[in-house]
Amino acid sequence: MSAVVELAVRDGRIAQNPAKGASLPRNASAPRKYLTHQQVELLASFSGANQTLVNTLSYTGLRWGEAIGLRVKDLDGLRRRLLVRVNAVWVGGAVEVGLPKNHQERSVPYPKFLDQSLLELTAGKSPESLLFGDGNHYLRPPDSRRGWWVGATRHAQAVDDKFPSLTRHDLRHTAASLAVSAGANIKALQRMLGHASTSMTLDTHAALFDEDLDSVAERLDHDRTRKIVGF
Repeated sequence: MSAVVELAVRDGRIAQNPAKGASLPRNASAPRKYLTHQQVELLASFSGANQTLVNTLSYTGLRWGEAIGLRVKDLDGLRRRLLVRVNAVWVGGAVEVGLPKNHQERSVPYPKFLDQSLLELTAGKSPESLLFGDGNHYLRPPDSRRGWWVGATRHAQAVDDKFPSLTRHDLRHTAASLAVSAGANIKALQRMLGHASTSMTLDTHAALFDEDLDSVAERLDHDRTRKIVGF
């Protein structure tokens, strides 16, 4: 609104911009949704052929476009790393392939339990083949009304009454939550998620580190007691 009214000022239609400097209400961000290990396992079990994809998204924090853009050559089974080189986004029925969101490649670790299932995805494929799907075509996002994602979520909710309604991007938040619970620090989390800075990571996932404040206080008390009292 301010920009539009500013044009009227420049055209001499009004003397000043009444919207300039107006205080805007803060955007209330929706609460983050995080799955537990058990809930990820439940969702994956109902995802059929996409089980490995669900687990990969939940434990690496890759964006959907980064995951479907992976090629066989990007899988490093010895180091248990996925090399993220591109981001494939479906726009108007066509896929657009570009650099990852921060315009940088990154190496993302994955847990050992994914070894076999990721290896199975490479069977019969060349190094240039896409890792997920048939190797030749980028996976389309699931139908938001009756696709496999909706079906898997509903089945999981039927088993677990605490299972939330969630989007595919919530698996990225889940990966952040599980990583922090496993002891990841903010710098490691930033590199894993591909954020441009740790401040961006904190802005997005600050709540995950609330419990760290308590542990910091406990460690300080322990260190003081050990140094002064000698225990």
